[in-house]
Amino acid sequence: MQGALGPGHPLEVTGAELVCLAVAQVLLRFNDERHWLRCAPVLVGHLFPRLLSQSEYHRRLRGAGDLMEAAVRWLAARTAARHDTVRLWDGTAVPCGASRQTAQRSGLFGWAGYGVDKSHHRFCWGVELMLVCAPDGLVTGFALVNPKLVKERDAMRMMFAWEKNRPRPGATGVCDKGFAGAGFEAGMAQLGITVVRPARKDESDPGTFPHGLRQRVESVHWTLKGQLGLETRGGRVLSGLWARVLQRLLALNAAIWHNWACRADRKRSLIPYDHPTRLTST
Repeated sequence: MQGALGPGHPLEVTGAELVCLAVAQVLLRFNDERHWLRCAPVLVGHLFPRLLSQSEYHRRLRGAGDLMEAAVRWLAARTAARHDTVRLWDGTAVPCGASRQTAQRSGLFGWAGYGVDKSHHRFCWGVELMLVCAPDGLVTGFALVNPKLVKERDAMRMMFAWEKNRPRPGATGVCDKGFAGAGFEAGMAQLGITVVRPARKDESDPGTFPHGLRQRVESVHWTLKGQLGLETRGGRVLSGLWARVLQRLLALNAAIWHNWACRADRKRSLIPYDHPTRLTST
């Protein structure tokens, strides 16, 4: 390729190409960057004039947080699910380490903390990812918080203070009983959001809570953690952790956007994208 284009330096990898490489890494289930870059020349090398070394890829990826965040939101704003008036929200733990030495020496001090991972019934050291999703799994709002310092209700208030994360007025937010509280529900009502949650033990249960719909946000967490590798520990500094999370959110939104575009029956299905030949054809 270089010889055909004439003498000079190899073509640089653009920001758009970097983001495409990052999404391909996640969709093809390469959680380790070194493993991915060893296989990338064979799997996707024909799609790019130049690939990055491991140090270049890691450095460029950490600096691409703003670009990936913009891409996540761009896809969310151009997918049909954005018109749905129902939003699902919840938090999920993102582990960043297991040992005491990691917690003491990590560059995530102040951001990460010990908290309860409700999905696995365990304590872990890491951050909590707050997600706002459409019923099909499209991510429309997100933030990272310290699980030890910020409660989930406070995290949602802070998220919705930023208009980009906030559902449109008239939306219905489906969540769990951890978001119960008259003050929280009144604050959401001021934003035009109706909170729907299960009844607490001290409340009468009308039996109208959509439990099946509530489970969808749990399945979105499973997709991010089980299929897209968010459960794997990584990110020793905030920029690296943020980029790692955004990689997964971007891959999920890209798949959902494409599934809507090609009228696939299952909007959150990643099966067409987890094999190199299929990824190339799409």
